[in-house]
Amino acid sequence: MPSSAARRRTVAAVHAAPVFMDTEATVDKAVGFIEQAGREGIDLLVFPETFVPGYPYWIEAYAPLDQQAADAAYAGASVEVPGPQIDRVRSACRRAGVGVVLGVSERLAGTRTCFNSQVFVDPDGALLGVHRKLQPTYAERMVWARGGGATLSVFDSALGRVGGLVCWEHTMNLARQALIVQGQEIHAAAWPGLSTMAGFETVADTQIDAMMKTHALTAQAFVVSAGNPVDQICLDWMESTLGPQKHITAGGGWSAVIHPFTQYLAGPHTGPEERLVTATIDLADLDAVKVWVDSRGHYARPEILGLRVDQRPLWHDEGERRWPAPAGGGESENPDGTD
Repeated sequence: MPSSAARRRTVAAVHAAPVFMDTEATVDKAVGFIEQAGREGIDLLVFPETFVPGYPYWIEAYAPLDQQAADAAYAGASVEVPGPQIDRVRSACRRAGVGVVLGVSERLAGTRTCFNSQVFVDPDGALLGVHRKLQPTYAERMVWARGGGATLSVFDSALGRVGGLVCWEHTMNLARQALIVQGQEIHAAAWPGLSTMAGFETVADTQIDAMMKTHALTAQAFVVSAGNPVDQICLDWMESTLGPQKHITAGGGWSAVIHPFTQYLAGPHTGPEERLVTATIDLADLDAVKVWVDSRGHYARPEILGLRVDQRPLWHDEGERRWPAPAGGGESENPDGTD
């Protein structure tokens, strides 16, 4: 089938570190990338795991009782969705005409409970929804609560059907299948600088590469995978707040754009150099790929295999929030002082 220009999208993984534990400065940085994407004709940006306010690497490096002050500060630096920081991102998306999947630590309104979340915004600034990581991994359970099936969603975006997962959620094959059966076309994957952690130096990038290619092929979806490198700001914050440590080093991050037949369209890019890992995708390619394998159709074999997903609200706000929140609805008046 001839390729249609109307089905082409330019997508990019944001390979960058936040301004660690500085929420407003990190939102400024995210807005800067959105503005850059608008100038460069990029349609969709995918940010790393908890880009705002940064991934709490100290949970892997210090004893639990030594972390209490850092954990309390982290909850304070987390953001509510919707909220003023997300309003700023939405306004930037609308001005630039760029869609975003932003990794945030999301604080449950009225509580100190947080989630490892992805926020989905359309190019017109509409807030499509939020995905909360279903299962925080290992020491992450000290920082984040578990998300529920109500947020395991694929969103109808102007750019296509977009959904995402965070880090080792990609090992949850049924969570991936839940996105597949919703007709996912573009997958946003969010990662920390996993290879900077002691014991993962030689295996992390291999793991991520395998999981990203697996989802691209089994979902027949384009994968945009974004990882954040660890920078000196992060290391200095941990040492000044918690003391010396030897378990986390600088660098890391793994970012790429992958075709459903698993070839790289951009990247993989690793290490401290910050950049947008950019590629043009063509959703028309999915038509040919699905001649071979269609996991929502002839490869599903529903008379043999079945999937049950409990999508009932788990947390009190999940029954209250209404998606999508249209552009201009629920936002502050000119939250960043611009039109």
